Amino acid sequence: MTADTPLIVEAAPRAETFTVKRGMRLKGGSSLGWLFSAPALIGLLVFVAIPIVATAWVSLRDWSGLVSPFETEYVGFEKYNELLFADGVRRTDFALSIRNNFYYVLFVVPIQTTLAFVLAVILNNKFLKGKGFFRTSYYFPSITSSIAVTLIFVFLFQTSGAINAILPFETINWLDNANGLFHNVLGVIGIEDPPVWMVENEFMGVTFWQWIAGPSVAMFAIILLVSWTSIGTFMLIFLAGLQSIPESVEEAAKVDGASTFQTFRHVIVPLMKPTIFFVLTIGIISTWQVFDQIYATNFGGPQKTTITPAFLIYFQSFRNSQASLAAAIAVLLLVVIMVFTFTQRRLIKSTGDV
Repeated sequence: MTADTPLIVEAAPRAETFTVKRGMRLKGGSSLGWLFSAPALIGLLVFVAIPIVATAWVSLRDWSGLVSPFETEYVGFEKYNELLFADGVRRTDFALSIRNNFYYVLFVVPIQTTLAFVLAVILNNKFLKGKGFFRTSYYFPSITSSIAVTLIFVFLFQTSGAINAILPFETINWLDNANGLFHNVLGVIGIEDPPVWMVENEFMGVTFWQWIAGPSVAMFAIILLVSWTSIGTFMLIFLAGLQSIPESVEEAAKVDGASTFQTFRHVIVPLMKPTIFFVLTIGIISTWQVFDQIYATNFGGPQKTTITPAFLIYFQSFRNSQASLAAAIAVLLLVVIMVFTFTQRRLIKSTGDV
């Protein structure tokens, strides 16, 4: 090649591009989508949708659980009337279970969510040594048998147990004390006798004074137990959410002059809102379904201050042979859970999208 020879460079063949426009669908994509999601959809249909419909159907019949439900008599909304409107022990027991479970949710959900978030933030510190040990230690109670843990707590909370041994004040009868915590606090400040109108007036067979009693001392012991065993699971969920936040976000906040607290308050917490909402939703659903700790601790006592709707479902179905009444309680419990979940969703969404 001489200096006068022109240099010819062939351009590389241009790569063809494929742009997927909005509304376009790959051939066969819809069929593949249904195919891959079929196992999950079938599971939801068989184990969730069909049981819910069957439970609602059974609640409208007079079924003892000992014969085929197809051979029973249709009674309509009679069971719901017994639980919500008709005077009697069934309505009173259902109201007590709702009251007890409401206070249980009111205490357990904030405690377990707050402590789990704090532990996750601490364990997410990259300078912390022994992370694996602490994560395992905090998570271990969550995978241990709930009945085994409950029996250990029963031993600890006995009158002569370890809890009373280390407390600086007088012995507390934890598991056989039906007094409400709020009433106990009022007694400390000198309010021991309730107003007459709160004793004479009632709602669903339960006096106003009982409604505002708060959780009993026995229920509070169960609250401490469940809070301890459930923290580990939610801690791991929060930890996964924290680790999904890019380090560049925190570094940018520090460059802008934000302190550690300001970064946590205005950067980390807003980014963690979807995770917080998920944890709160799971916490509310699980706390409204508490059963095994109630069963193993004192079987709904003392004086029915620890009975819950889930416990009533078991008791009416397997002890009283009132399966249709238990089904009606299950349907009402589903409604309660949906109301609380929807309310929580609205409250969180009002402060920002999740």
